[in-house]
Amino acid sequence: MGEHVYKKIELIGSSPNSITEAIDGAISRASKTTRNLDWFEVDEIRGQIVNGKVAHYQVVMKVGFRIDE
Repeated sequence: MGEHVYKKIELIGSSPNSITEAIDGAISRASKTTRNLDWFEVDEIRGQIVNGKVAHYQVVMKVGFRIDE
């Protein structure tokens, strides 16, 4: 395996259903315009509470992609 160069971008995903869906949605959308997505890291998790229940999830994440291809 040779050396690789990566770039990291920040994405914010949201979902009314789950943290996983917020992550999946952000990555799915980013993959439509960004090639070579390789990894992600979640920096923040937050949400909205309505009437004592979780109404919405939001994740702030970094996504890395190779720029050497």
